[in-house]
Amino acid sequence: MTKKDNIFKNLIFLDTETTGVEKDDRLFQLAYVFEDKKVDELFNPQKDICIEASETTGYVTKDVKGKEVFENSKAYQELQKLLENRENILVAHNAKFDIRMLENENLKVPRFIDTLKVAQKLDTACFFGAYRLQYLRYAMELEVENAQAHDALGDVLVLQELFQRLYLKMEKQFQNREAILEEMIKISSEPVLIKKFVFGKYKGLTVEDVAKQDQGYLEWLLNEKEKQKAEGDVDEDWIYTLNYYLK
Repeated sequence: MTKKDNIFKNLIFLDTETTGVEKDDRLFQLAYVFEDKKVDELFNPQKDICIEASETTGYVTKDVKGKEVFENSKAYQELQKLLENRENILVAHNAKFDIRMLENENLKVPRFIDTLKVAQKLDTACFFGAYRLQYLRYAMELEVENAQAHDALGDVLVLQELFQRLYLKMEKQFQNREAILEEMIKISSEPVLIKKFVFGKYKGLTVEDVAKQDQGYLEWLLNEKEKQKAEGDVDEDWIYTLNYYLK
């Protein structure tokens, strides 16, 4: 077994493409790689793909209308079996979104690693301007062949390389694979302290610096995030960050 095979053992690298980003949207493309198994399939989401999703993925509703419904498919049964095995861990970028889409299909995810949160946590020097998967792909110069952006399988291939890079960085601090994975799971399940604004009038500045010069802006933003939370749209990382700097 190569070192890479050992790193990837029992890990389900997964990505979905969906009809939109709302709570009632559904997946129409699922891709995952589990050890030597690779799955990449289209499904009938039983609702229209929104224009914004088509713009991003290149798929329109008619492309998937005649496909099998995911919950009735063999791919569904196989993924369900993998997820039910407590030795396996789901790995995704912005995992809460993919998990929500899997839950819309009545699939449960007991253990997961979110590479977005891990990347944020490890970037203590605020080196990266964003943490989107494709941004990190080029910022970190990840070498991935035949990986088309915003295609589920293409994103999974990038995801694997990103995970390996993060793993190797953590290897310097933690003594074994189990400790690294447990720390990644811990990071993924907790709010992350956001270090830099990537939007708005303070884009590019650290949250710490903005807290010193315009505390009122942080108070306003926290109020907006709390309103969104009351409507069911919870941005736990920003709420945690704003409370941290306002205390």
